[in-house]
Amino acid sequence: MVNLMFPDGVPRSKRLLDLILTIPGLLLISPILLLLTVLVRLYHGSPVLFRQLRPGYRGKPFYIYKFRSMTEMRDKNGRLQSDSVRLTPLGRFLRTTSLDELPELFLVVLGKMSLVGPRPLLMQYLERYSPEQMRRHLVLPGITGWAQVNGRNVLTWEDKFRLDIWYVDNWSLLLDIKILLITLWKVIRREGINQPGQATAAEFIGSSGTKKE
Repeated sequence: MVNLMFPDGVPRSKRLLDLILTIPGLLLISPILLLLTVLVRLYHGSPVLFRQLRPGYRGKPFYIYKFRSMTEMRDKNGRLQSDSVRLTPLGRFLRTTSLDELPELFLVVLGKMSLVGPRPLLMQYLERYSPEQMRRHLVLPGITGWAQVNGRNVLTWEDKFRLDIWYVDNWSLLLDIKILLITLWKVIRREGINQPGQATAAEFIGSSGTKKE
């Protein structure tokens, strides 16, 4: 049976909002999901979905799923080419419209993610966070978040984490609704998708003053 309950310590009103919006939304966009599945399979091959282990609520690992936006193009030595080379026109369209994120809606239904929260990043970042930055994992990760509507990938890592912590400390249902409405506007305008000159966000290597083990 699918677990539709929220993890302990996470507001059930937030969970209810997620389910009220996500379940009808998935039914509504099911033709789009089917079309994107076919297009990604034709242009990028198999598998259709990109899967990666990410830290979730309180740092517990879970798998995130997105529509693949890159090919598996490799150099003559068998090494993957750079992101900018492997990113296809279809993949660029998926990213700039945020359509690549749609499979994450199923994770919202399963309670692994929320519609709104700090974005789930890479597992190796956990050991690079300061204690304050680590507080971003006190809520479920989200498809969109306060950092995403205030600059997204054009922000520095420190600014992203500062905004994530602000969200953790100031969460309310009205704030989630506000972020969702701003997100719709940002997606339409295609703002802040990538850092200038890069296909993806630069790697977080740690902040000055971050404690290392």
